[in-house]
Amino acid sequence: MNTDFVNLTAENLANEHVCCIIRSKKAHPGIDSKRQWLSERLKEGHVFRKLNAKATVFIEYAPLETAWVPITGDNYYYIYCLWVAGSPKGKGYGRSLMEYCLADAKEKGKSGVCMLGAKKQKAWLSDQSFAKKFGFEVADTTGKGYELLAFSFDGTTPKFTQNAKKEEIESKDLTIYYDMQCPYIYQNIGMIKEYCEMNEIPVSLIQVDTLQKAKELPCVFNNWAVFYKGKFETVNLLDISYLKRILKK
Repeated sequence: MNTDFVNLTAENLANEHVCCIIRSKKAHPGIDSKRQWLSERLKEGHVFRKLNAKATVFIEYAPLETAWVPITGDNYYYIYCLWVAGSPKGKGYGRSLMEYCLADAKEKGKSGVCMLGAKKQKAWLSDQSFAKKFGFEVADTTGKGYELLAFSFDGTTPKFTQNAKKEEIESKDLTIYYDMQCPYIYQNIGMIKEYCEMNEIPVSLIQVDTLQKAKELPCVFNNWAVFYKGKFETVNLLDISYLKRILKK
């Protein structure tokens, strides 16, 4: 097992690969957007730790107070992503990354660590069964089956905001809230915009570009949220077949 990890910093951000999407030569607009987003978040205590290799092995977390999610709580860390994919799977990297985050939280005097989960695992959320092996427990829930998982050091727990539990908006059009935390979002937005224009489907694409907007969202959110006919649908990014299923409702 390679134990050589690196944390992204203001000094190395431009040169280190963002391992959610790895590109050696050809530029990728989603990576550029991710780097721009990270350049501001790193100043706020955001952590992006990855294996020092061309591999999808990383964890990304931030102080909950400055995490772009509609969750409140005192002195917690929020995990956006913990991902190990491809050949590195099964080699202990996920455990190493989670242990690093928990140790960092304890060293910083945090009250605990939390993350978004669901009663049924969602494709674009980190593995909640893995987190529960470390002692993460359900701290709060929503009507749509999403869960806030927390590992508390002192008995306190974070909560979803009341707005996050509304899961309704006035607009009946296809509506997507997004930020640039995930590099796949850029191309997903482009695909949805093109499909909707070609098929004359009204769509509202709302960029969440401030912390305040993120904290006030009317649904759970990790970096993406979809509404249709006024109802919250999913935090999963969409392919065309998934989009068509939603539009048939």
